[in-house]
Amino acid sequence: MKLVLHLNDFSWPVAPEQLGATLTEIAQAGESAGFDAIAVMDHLWQHPMMGGPEKPVLECYAALNWIAAQTSRIGLVALATAAPYRSAGLLAKMVTSLDVLSGGRAWLGIGAGDYEEEARGLGVPYPSLADRFAILEETIQVCLQMWSGEHGSDQPFTGAHVHLERSLNMPPSLSRPHPPILIAGSGEQRTLRLVARYGDACNIRPGPEIPHKLDVLRRHCEAEGRDFDAIERTCPFLFDVGEDGSRAGELVAQLHGLAQMGIQKVFGRVVGEYQIRPIEIMGRDVIPAVADR
Repeated sequence: MKLVLHLNDFSWPVAPEQLGATLTEIAQAGESAGFDAIAVMDHLWQHPMMGGPEKPVLECYAALNWIAAQTSRIGLVALATAAPYRSAGLLAKMVTSLDVLSGGRAWLGIGAGDYEEEARGLGVPYPSLADRFAILEETIQVCLQMWSGEHGSDQPFTGAHVHLERSLNMPPSLSRPHPPILIAGSGEQRTLRLVARYGDACNIRPGPEIPHKLDVLRRHCEAEGRDFDAIERTCPFLFDVGEDGSRAGELVAQLHGLAQMGIQKVFGRVVGEYQIRPIEIMGRDVIPAVADR
């Protein structure tokens, strides 16, 4: 099992002018600890589940590019970009640029979106659920088209919602055949079908329903002619080792349980990550303990 350091709460007890230095320290500590990747929440306002829109939030791709400049090995992914928030061609170009500048470490993390209040508040497109899923699929298709060949397909793209006159993409991504695509969400009829059709990884909610969701994904893979084992199975979680590491054993047991249900990679916020010590405990007591699961 691999672990990903997920940054989804920027309410660190520091002044705004210290956010850059704090993010650098967290990212470098995560890389040293052995995390496989760093994921940054792609919201413009904080989600109500995490305290609501008045909480501080860093724009995802600005943060990922900052992290790329401060690290050398660790993977970089948004968890997850709402497809309607950025035009498809622009998103492909952003992920490509992150991949090139980071030396081939970028992933595309994408979903349909679920935070209407922030979209309406900031004037970001937020169409109906059906249209968001249509835009999600067309956006993935555009990304794959722009990541084909040496400079994209150089062909137009005409969908119901997305239109490109020329899908040129220079420079091309360093990741081959393209930056891996993680499609987030647990929906059985639409999201998991899209994972089977296009995804290199899924990201489903943790809980006792994981085996069922993976069975559904397997059936979609059979229908699409995809190898189920070629799709990395991931989920979000919370990494709480306690201030002194006293909960590390409990966390390891929980992660082993997820592995037994079929999860291969876990994205988790480290509680108290800004203190750095919890990240170091993760590297000492948790990451090695789950590496063979």
